[in-house]
Amino acid sequence: MSGTPGDPLEGLPFSRSRAVERFEEEMFGPKRLESLAEQARAETRKNFGRTMRLFAPLYLSNECVNTCRYCGFSKDNPIRRVTLTPEEVEGEARHLAGLGFRNVLLVSGEHPREVPVSYLVETVRRSARLFPSVAIEVAPLETAEYRDIVEAGAEGLVLYQESYDRAAYAEMHVSGPKRNFDERLGGPERGYQAGFRRIGLGVLVGLADWRRELVALAAHVSHLMKVGWKAQITLALPRLRPAAGGFQPRVGMSDRDFVRAICAFRVAFPQVGIVLSTREPAKLRNGLMDLGVTMMSAGSETDPGGYTGAGRERLHRTVRGREVALEANEEEGAEATEQFEVSDERSPEELSRELRRRGIDPVWKDWDQALAG
Repeated sequence: MSGTPGDPLEGLPFSRSRAVERFEEEMFGPKRLESLAEQARAETRKNFGRTMRLFAPLYLSNECVNTCRYCGFSKDNPIRRVTLTPEEVEGEARHLAGLGFRNVLLVSGEHPREVPVSYLVETVRRSARLFPSVAIEVAPLETAEYRDIVEAGAEGLVLYQESYDRAAYAEMHVSGPKRNFDERLGGPERGYQAGFRRIGLGVLVGLADWRRELVALAAHVSHLMKVGWKAQITLALPRLRPAAGGFQPRVGMSDRDFVRAICAFRVAFPQVGIVLSTREPAKLRNGLMDLGVTMMSAGSETDPGGYTGAGRERLHRTVRGREVALEANEEEGAEATEQFEVSDERSPEELSRELRRRGIDPVWKDWDQALAG
């Protein structure tokens, strides 16, 4: 793929490294998948042992000022919305801690009024009292804002570029601050400068040619490993699922190609963490448990208040960006709209049993803020 007019790195501030070339060789070369899978399994055991880090997403808000064609939280979707109070976030966090989780990912739509930095700082501070490891997945921020969040107790930052194809990115992000491609692209480095010790990159498979997208992701990982060498880097390549608004993925990726991509990333980047969410079905997740994946979510709810029912009394809709009350016939038992459909609905305990059955130790905790002292 290198040197062609359609070079996937054209227009990106990354260059090809040996690791990127290795990824291309393994992903697109003639090696049989079975052979690549054995190599990936060996690298995983060598660098991570027989362990799997478990985490849970905790959604703070599904309010958003962006119009993104693929996202259930898009401003133009007339969905049921709510922003949890810090007290409600703490209640959700306590529920997850009670299930055994020691690693939580705080997720929110982009809404500067409903979810300002001060709110994020407070929810991180409350969560850090309950979890040794707190990460955020929110709108890209400035270095000083990220630093406030780190000082509140967050140690992880997840910021997917969504698509590295500038044309596809512009088409998918219709309006709102998320249209700024370069602002988002620079977010992980700003986060590193602010002190995050773990940074997660990723691309949404389904927005553009996945072959080009994965090469660009490999280049971004390689670049961040050089400029952010003190941090642990993770990557993810979630395949898009149907969401509110009727979006259907534009480009499909077969299970076989998906498995090959996981294995190719593991061989090319043997020490990088690879994350697998509940977007994927249980059977496929089981098969990937020792082929490269090192972090898995479990029992996930992708709506605010999804674990405890918090905030349901304040649900409302947005129509063309304006709040409207719910209809009387949908108020009772209504829940906030989820970001995407979960495919693997197993509980944390069920997933833990499957991991142990396969000889893999579930890791609930592998970090404590005391280590930072």
